[in-house]
Amino acid sequence: MGADAGPLRSEPAGAMPGELVVARAWKYDGGPHWVVPGTYLGADAAGHWIFQPAGAFVARPGAGFYAASDAVCLIPHQERSDRERADPEAAVRTADWVATFYDAAHPGDFRIYIDVSTAIGWRPLQPAGWEIHSVDMDLDVIRSSTRGVYLDDEDEFAEHGAAYGYPDELVERMRASAAELVTAVEGGRGVFEADPESGASRAARAWLEDGRRLASSSGG
Repeated sequence: MGADAGPLRSEPAGAMPGELVVARAWKYDGGPHWVVPGTYLGADAAGHWIFQPAGAFVARPGAGFYAASDAVCLIPHQERSDRERADPEAAVRTADWVATFYDAAHPGDFRIYIDVSTAIGWRPLQPAGWEIHSVDMDLDVIRSSTRGVYLDDEDEFAEHGAAYGYPDELVERMRASAAELVTAVEGGRGVFEADPESGASRAARAWLEDGRRLASSSGG
């Protein structure tokens, strides 16, 4: 994971709207996974929001495509107090995830796609901008406009657990995080509150609009 480029940071201190953010996911064995470019939008109580525009080149080894629609990615705050972690009103207490939100412009049926992840952290880019790194732990929590909310890739999680040697403690933690996220998305808690007609997140819709305005004003 590019260890010689410096340690990862828990938060992108000083990040400004409009800055480049490159999302880099890895697998547990250190192999590269998806790389997605985007633009930093800002932060709120839920975390940091990144606009990923239609036409962005999305790639992993052996696969690549141009994004068919706009999306926003949410990276939850990694630094949380004990009080925040124990807050019963919090949408979720786990920070082991990266979520991508879509609206009706997406040609498929995804509205929320959450990658259960670990080792999430930020690193400055040169000359400007940020990378957000994460280790993808296979399990995905999805809200579909046609299938509802479901947990995906449990078979892959089991296969990679055996092949890569996932520690038992990590397996339990990722399963618990996935279960908490399923409950939160099903219940429409916090940023996962969905418009009943479109299934899109109400919070993400506002950030999508911000991203589109920013892209338009910059000529993107």
